[in-house]
Amino acid sequence: MKELTHWIDGAHVKGTSGRFSDVFNPATGEVQAKCPMASAAETEAAIARAAAAQPAWGATNPQRRARVMMAMVGLINRDMDRLAEALSREHGKTLPDARGDLQRGLEVIEYCIGAPQMLKGEYTDNAGPGIDMYSMRQPLGVVAAIMPFNFPAMMPLWHVGPALACGNAVVLKPSERDPSVPLMLAELFVEAGLPKGVFQVVNGDKEAVDTLLDSDIVQAVSFVGSTPVAHYIYSRATASGKRAQCFGGAKNHMIVMPDADMDQAADALVGAGYGAAGERCMAVSVAVPVGDKTADRLIEKLVPRIEKLRVAPYTDGDDVDFGPVITRQAKERILGLINTGVEQGAELVVDNRDFSLQGYENGFFVGPHLFDRVTPEMDIYRTEIFGPVLSVVRARTYEDALGLAMNHEYGNGTAIFTRDGDTARDFAHRINIGMVGINVPIPVPLAYHTFGGWKKSMFGDLNQHGPDSFRFYTRTKTVTSRWPSGIKEGGEFNFKAMD
Repeated sequence: MKELTHWIDGAHVKGTSGRFSDVFNPATGEVQAKCPMASAAETEAAIARAAAAQPAWGATNPQRRARVMMAMVGLINRDMDRLAEALSREHGKTLPDARGDLQRGLEVIEYCIGAPQMLKGEYTDNAGPGIDMYSMRQPLGVVAAIMPFNFPAMMPLWHVGPALACGNAVVLKPSERDPSVPLMLAELFVEAGLPKGVFQVVNGDKEAVDTLLDSDIVQAVSFVGSTPVAHYIYSRATASGKRAQCFGGAKNHMIVMPDADMDQAADALVGAGYGAAGERCMAVSVAVPVGDKTADRLIEKLVPRIEKLRVAPYTDGDDVDFGPVITRQAKERILGLINTGVEQGAELVVDNRDFSLQGYENGFFVGPHLFDRVTPEMDIYRTEIFGPVLSVVRARTYEDALGLAMNHEYGNGTAIFTRDGDTARDFAHRINIGMVGINVPIPVPLAYHTFGGWKKSMFGDLNQHGPDSFRFYTRTKTVTSRWPSGIKEGGEFNFKAMD
């Protein structure tokens, strides 16, 4: 049985707590590794070492820090296939999806190469008589990143990259369900030229998390996960005086107008709803067709597409549409919510509750499901299912459809499919949701814009990547200077007379 490690001071370090978490192969249900769970003492030691390494890194000029990011881009591209295979083996997502996971993280590292430009301060000459004023952006010190299982490469890179580029030291607590890729990325950062100790990886559970939250040394915390845990981490971190950005759950609606291209809308829904087995915070889990005729046309297009989806392990090739969910508990929870939906009166149009894959009967596979005539009071509508389940909620009018998305407690992402520019513009301006797609089903911004939801999908003031990341991971210092003025002697260009 493979025993994983922590990453401390630029080297793999065995855990000493004696506690471990099983890392499964989701396709087979077999335990493939043991992940050490750090004690409070181990976590505190990692924080202390990061604090010792940070001052020199923070004093390194931004261009040299950017060169580490530049080298990291080359190393990730070099090792893309190796990283993707390790990611798929622990998470279960297909190899093309794993490469996409890495690619979207890589794009943020590319953005971080521009750190010197992003970290420039401001200057005012002659703010008063003989007075100049200037501001500078300086690193916070030691920061923590607590990351989820569903994007084990992308999410750490989104947070670790900007934090390091700003001159901070980072203690990363990845998900204990798929921790190998974060450890591999730590190796690559050192190869890229990052000084040892500036980036630490501590595997663990609530004990490690609470130690990070309560530490007087840790100045900021980033978190991605479920809304209840996001709220807990935000509350505890800010209570101890830390800066915090905590990203929670989602229930993303896609409104389909009567004038939409139904083939385009159906293709978009299948990819956005079932890709990565629905284990994405930006997955579209609710389709809202406007009018019964629109709904009937949409269902007619969706059913044959869903029935053709190929569910299999990543080892079956790049034509697999999606693989298993992350754990047996996740599978049981998803199936439980599907049964609840049936009990509460929703129409299960595509029913794969008895799905079983020959040769992988013990794997955590869940077949694709499609509900119609879902209503807002049902559990499958209110709850983030985080599985391959798409719910259709029929709306009478555009205003009704808009109200469904606006009144839901989550506000991560949304989309509208229409050919009408006036409707699209109205939707974009009125919707109270952080990321909006117009004929784009998963509106994930590129690395040079910011990513983040509204309402109970996000706790904090600054979002992930883009300009907000450089604001989050630095604090501004403003200097007001005044120098006495008077007669100054300059150079002399004539020979003095001989005495």
